[in-house]
Amino acid sequence: MKRGIIDRAVLAITGVWLLTIATPALTEEFVVGVETPLSGSLARVGTGMSDGINVAADVFNRKNGKHRIKLVTIDDESSPAKAIAAVEKLASQNVIAITGGYGSGNIGPASDAANKAGLVYITSGGVDEALTQRGLKTFFRINNTAGYSRAMVGLLSDMGAKNVSIVYLTKEATADLAKDVEKALAAKGVKVTMHAFDPAITDFKPIINKIKLQDKPDVIAMSGYENDYVGIVRAARVLKPDVKAMVGVWSLATSKMEEDFPDLMPNIYGTALLPFPAEFTTPDGKDFADTYKKLYGKEPDYLGQFGYVQSQLLFDAIVRAYDAGTLKSGGIANELRKSSKDTLIGKVQFDEKGDNPNFSHRMGQHQGKKVVVVWPKEYANGKMNFPGVPW
Repeated sequence: MKRGIIDRAVLAITGVWLLTIATPALTEEFVVGVETPLSGSLARVGTGMSDGINVAADVFNRKNGKHRIKLVTIDDESSPAKAIAAVEKLASQNVIAITGGYGSGNIGPASDAANKAGLVYITSGGVDEALTQRGLKTFFRINNTAGYSRAMVGLLSDMGAKNVSIVYLTKEATADLAKDVEKALAAKGVKVTMHAFDPAITDFKPIINKIKLQDKPDVIAMSGYENDYVGIVRAARVLKPDVKAMVGVWSLATSKMEEDFPDLMPNIYGTALLPFPAEFTTPDGKDFADTYKKLYGKEPDYLGQFGYVQSQLLFDAIVRAYDAGTLKSGGIANELRKSSKDTLIGKVQFDEKGDNPNFSHRMGQHQGKKVVVVWPKEYANGKMNFPGVPW
């Protein structure tokens, strides 16, 4: 009898031991919301950012070991009202933070909604200076107007431009950038003529014709979004102003634009943190590129790079807050403010407004089916085709 009891006890202990060694340590799953435009006028850029966010989650889940990230994605359809609704829906699904957003006009109301819900909102898709002037403790961005302005002015200076016409959308972010560039160029003795346009414009020929006949600039600079660039360049290809270059900013120097508009993109300049095809030398960069290719079967572009970096920073902050026991008491925002990391876009730190003062962009040029980084020299992987325009 005693022997049977002992045998059963041994079996019970052995079973517990086997169960212990067969069962992995419990992992914590963090549910993170993604609000971004996957349809509508900003779908190309929103999809690019979304790709990078998914890559960041894949890399985190493979490498962290201790915890996992689960993404819940909602398409804001490039609409401010839909962006608010997306954030509110994500909040109702108990996400602990939100990454994504594109277009300052969408990000502003979306991040307000996130702040009301007590959720951190991190982005790389909005550079309007007003976004960081609201006193929000939950808003963070990894790029800003100053970084874009420095890149455009640096490129134009290296070109030796003496007369520049700036065509810009009247929305806050695009207008702010245009005015910053105008001020910086004027300080260098460059003649600058400004041409504002309304979001409802469909025909840019009157503006381009005025530039051709009256301004007679060396370069046309563009501050707008994808559809604006397409309209401006199409008008220029028809009227053929005597310029040496056409230079834009975000959402322009991407492989997707060359794929969709191959006749419009030759020799066009835009902001680009990396060339296409991408070239990475750091372990983090190679991991990003390899994972991107594995998930999407194509080369990454800088939009994916932005989405990756902002989400990587967020995921790291979530883990630190969890380990500190502050996840539900403002810990994610506090940990983001402590961030100081060398990333694929350079060093990122956040000031008291949630901005990254270290940010500085690079300029790329469409050359054939490639995007070549041409400014600044220390990051260039090719030379400018200058003079050069798409006609």
